[in-house]
Amino acid sequence: AAMRHLPYFCRGEVVKGFGRGSKELGIPTANFSEQVVESFPSDISTGIYYGWACVGNGDVHKMVLSIGWNPFYKNIKKSVETHIIHTFKEDFYGEILSIVITGYIRPEKNFDSVEALISAIQEDIEEAKRQLDLPEHLKLKEDNFFHLPEGKIVNNH
Repeated sequence: AAMRHLPYFCRGEVVKGFGRGSKELGIPTANFSEQVVESFPSDISTGIYYGWACVGNGDVHKMVLSIGWNPFYKNIKKSVETHIIHTFKEDFYGEILSIVITGYIRPEKNFDSVEALISAIQEDIEEAKRQLDLPEHLKLKEDNFFHLPEGKIVNNH
């Protein structure tokens, strides 16, 4: 069920998450609102995915994405957290994040320590970078989906 819905196109506002990605893990993530999370196919497999992401009308970057309950943190609510493989100078809460999920890396799992979790995420990031260099994934980077129509400029960007 992981691959059946791919590529999956999604767009939504970036909201404040749990505040763990940057602080505890050193891996900042952009979180979608509950409405956007609820709009995902109910049978899409939880786990780690990769694809492309774009903030507002900015450049398109590689990303890894987690869909699920984050067993390590025992979340009650399902979340969709996107880590864009790029360093941004400032946060972008309230901006529109457009993503295309192109592939699946692994199921969610629990970890014995924060260190083990960070290490797994770093491996996921490396895997995403490799996969996204393949032609079948690279072509989606240029998808028209990433060009927000003029007049839909959000927060002066």
